[in-house]
This record gives sequence, structure tokens and C-alpha cells, in this order.
Amino acid sequence: MLDDALRSNRLPAAPGVGYKPQHFSQILEHAQPVAWLEVHAENYMGDGGRPLAQLRHLAEQFPISVHGVGLSIGGESPLDPDHLARLKHLVGWLSPASFSEHLAWSTHDSHFFNDLLPLPYTDATLARICAHIDQVQETVGRQMLLENPSSYLAFEESTWSEPDFLREIAKRTGCGLLLDVNNVFVSATNLDFSPQGYIDAYPLDQVGEIHLGGHDEDEDDHGHPLLIDSHGREVVDPVWALLDHVLERSGPKPVLVEWDTDVPDWPVLRAEAERAQSALERVPA
Repeated sequence: MLDDALRSNRLPAAPGVGYKPQHFSQILEHAQPVAWLEVHAENYMGDGGRPLAQLRHLAEQFPISVHGVGLSIGGESPLDPDHLARLKHLVGWLSPASFSEHLAWSTHDSHFFNDLLPLPYTDATLARICAHIDQVQETVGRQMLLENPSSYLAFEESTWSEPDFLREIAKRTGCGLLLDVNNVFVSATNLDFSPQGYIDAYPLDQVGEIHLGGHDEDEDDHGHPLLIDSHGREVVDPVWALLDHVLERSGPKPVLVEWDTDVPDWPVLRAEAERAQSALERVPA
């Protein structure tokens, strides 16, 4: 269980974007309404060079959120001590306002999969994830946020709903939660449940950060809709509407727009941040 003294700083309840190096100059010249930036931890675990120099400069002007994609929190194997050491070093010198990872696994023995793979929600999985989160938080010396996944299948052996599973993890470890609204919409479409009902059951009081992103539309072998969490296009209107549903219940939160593939020019990404700002302005403080 995390000691209260190790809880992270807070991001502003304002729009943020995932940082891409091609936007460096434009961000410095015309960031508004973007108030904070998020980086993927694994891109900044080296010893130097332009990426770290740019990040140090940005960190002097913006709160930074560090988002990990490679810890394999849900994996059966022990966490990689070298990866943890590099993460500790990054978090130590950068002192970000937030650090997060995924409710997923991506490693098995010595193999690494370039995907965030799903987990059954069982008591055994719960215990393993909590132990891993305790280890991460003790190593980096701060609170971690855990992100809900985008799902394409459900496990028959699951005995917990996803909102209850995440609530219990936060209760046992003291971690916070990162609510990815697009992931909720993707999972709800693929698994045929109500995204609004999911949000109503979700522990919004534990949320320290919200994510939005684009998805691709496809269909499965039976002709049913299949959404792919691609982060490669604008956020669609139903996801914006679901964000409104979240904010009506949670109040203002830090809202990040993710765009990781087919990255557009800065004005396009900034326009998405402006839409997030409009959503936040509709919510009483």
C-alpha cells in the first residue's frame, strides 16, 4: 500500500496532448489551450541526445505526464529490474506531475510482444497485479495511475467486472486510475455493453487523468462492428459525448488527446485540444 507521502503531484484540470518531436517549435510558439504534455517513458530512457534535451526544456514550461507502455504490469513473470531502474532514473530527474501504466501484459519469459494484451479478472490476477504495482510505486517513489484497456474479447473465467477490478486495485495499492474514454467506447462496442453504464460503475473519484483518442472501424468474421484502438485519427463524436457523461459526474479533470500514428500537423492536434477545453468549460468547477 502506497504511503501518502509518495503520492504524485497533480496535473491541471485542463487539456493536454501526447508530445511528438515534430511539434516542438509549434508548442513553444503557440501551445494554448494545451496546458500539459505527456510522453511515453520508453522513448526517454537513454543517456542523452536531442530527445532528452527537448524534454528537459519542455519540462521547464509545462507539467509532464509520463506514460509507460512496457512494464507488463499484468504479466506472470517478475517485473524486469533493468526496466524498473531506467524508469526510476527518468522519473527521478524529470519529476513528472503524473506517471501511468496499463492494465495489460506484454511479456512472457524472454519474449516481448508489441501489444498490450488482455487479462482475466480473477482473484489470482488481482493479487499479482497489486504486487507488481506495489513494487513499481516503491521503486519510483510515487503514485502510479493504472489505465483501463481497450478489449476485443472477454474471458469466461473472469469473476470481477472491470470497474470493480480497478476499484479493488486502487483500494489495495493506493494507486490512482487513468480513465481512457475511447477505450471504454471501443470495449463497449466490441463486447456489446453500455459505455454509459460502465462509467456509472467506475470509481471516478480515483481518476487522476483522462485519455481520448481516435479509433478505426472494422468488422469481425460475423459482420459485427469491431473497433480498433489505433490513436491514428480524430476523436469521434460519440467519444466526445461519453467524455461529457464522465465530466458531468466527476467534475473537471486533466484531459489528454492521444494521436500516435499518422500524426497530423500541430494545428489539427491543437484543434482537438480546443474541443477538450470546450468540454471542460461546460463543467462547473
